[in-house]
Amino acid sequence: MHILLLHQYFQEENEPGGVRFNEMTRIWHAEGHNVTVICGMLKFGGMEKTEEYKGKYFVKKKQGGVNVIRCHVSEAYNKGFFGRLFGYFSFMFNAIYAGLFIAKDKYDKIVVTSPPLFIGVCGYVLSRAKGIPYIFEVRDLWPESAIDTGLLKNKTIIRLSYWLESFIYRNAKLINVLTPAFRKTLIEKKGMAPEKVIMIPNASDFELSDHLHDTFDRDAFRREHDLDNKFVISYLGAHGIANHLEQILETAERLRDTNVLFLVIGEGPRKSDLKKMAADMKLTNVRFIDAVPKSEVFKYIIASEMGTSVLKRVDTFKTVYSNKTFDYMACKKPILMAIDGVSRELVGEADCGCYVEPEDPAHFEKIIREYLSNDAKRLMQGENGYRYAKQNFDRNALALKYLEILKNV
Repeated sequence: MHILLLHQYFQEENEPGGVRFNEMTRIWHAEGHNVTVICGMLKFGGMEKTEEYKGKYFVKKKQGGVNVIRCHVSEAYNKGFFGRLFGYFSFMFNAIYAGLFIAKDKYDKIVVTSPPLFIGVCGYVLSRAKGIPYIFEVRDLWPESAIDTGLLKNKTIIRLSYWLESFIYRNAKLINVLTPAFRKTLIEKKGMAPEKVIMIPNASDFELSDHLHDTFDRDAFRREHDLDNKFVISYLGAHGIANHLEQILETAERLRDTNVLFLVIGEGPRKSDLKKMAADMKLTNVRFIDAVPKSEVFKYIIASEMGTSVLKRVDTFKTVYSNKTFDYMACKKPILMAIDGVSRELVGEADCGCYVEPEDPAHFEKIIREYLSNDAKRLMQGENGYRYAKQNFDRNALALKYLEILKNV
């Protein structure tokens, strides 16, 4: 089987950021299938192009055994709402061109993963042109998330976005969602037939975590990075409006009298503002770390006492699983879950951490202080999360399940 994947944010090798499909495609290739990826050129976080891509519109390369076609994305991407919209459209048209005139092999299936929603147009056009079905993956409920976070306000654009969403869903052969709440929303609110909606969620990378559990010198890493005698809580991921990392800084201010240290790892458009806010507050218990590859991120997690997942307090985020949650579980770290809804339910069912009211620093502080005096609970919940993820969210098992579904479409 030859699979064509459309994914604007497919990561370079050893680049920080979400690697769901980097790992999926690696496993599919190892199972004997061909995979071609059409993706964008901008670096992690959408900030800029590397020297390799400047002045170019299309670059073909190999990542492992996977064929990759990188397409130009406007560098206006991070210059406000309309800049980002222009970035989406520039990728959409270039991806269609690449699919029609560069990716000339015979394909059996097309997998399209969103956001952005506009990538669904690429899937539809290439599906019709090549006479093969496309499977549309929903990693974020859009336009709802953009509306709830205040990024999308124009009523005409909102109406057009809902029409486009419906069009893409109707024409997809299957729709894959990442959480049970997404599935419920698509069936009950958007009218999709239950048999059309499948669920292959995000997952834990046990190959990496188990290797590090066996080989990594945690004590030496903590000494090297000045973490000794600290109760380290790691946040890893995007620094954007939706993440509302201000709540971490506000919680840190309330914990000045403790040995708690927050490691805030990653990139995003709000990072410089957050660093200025921390400096203005004279916080010495928050440390910002630039994005690092996943192998390094896991070292920081294992060197920590806990991990935290946080988002703004909006209803749409009650439907999401945070990617970083599965990394904490694989690394045997309990989770401070400042996301309501299905993420809260996940932590409760697995007994692998504690729910924190989003945007409530007083509650955040209270929960952390309880863990400071209860190492036994913390260690037990870390083991609970690992076992639960091993049973339900093993990346290799889910990649093979996805592959079987694609074979049967």
